[in-house]
Amino acid sequence: MNFEFRMIFKLGSASADPDTLVERLGAAGCDDAVVGIGHPGRIALDFARDACSVKEALVTAIRDVKTALPEAELIEVTPEFAGFADLSELARMSR
Repeated sequence: MNFEFRMIFKLGSASADPDTLVERLGAAGCDDAVVGIGHPGRIALDFARDACSVKEALVTAIRDVKTALPEAELIEVTPEFAGFADLSELARMSR
């Protein structure tokens, strides 16, 4: 199945080069997302991810972003498939 969702992350460095961010995300498996860098210090990814479940889609997307941008902090997911507590538990991360 294909799941469409947006994730917004707070970046550790607001001055990161946008082209470098996009390259790192693509190399980490986020080539199924459109990347938006319009707000300083944040990055938005609009995913269209193939997965067996919404859980798998969300967890793998978070994992891929964290691989590319380890300092990134998830601050929003839409549509709201799950709350932050649920996402933290699914991804085995703390907020």
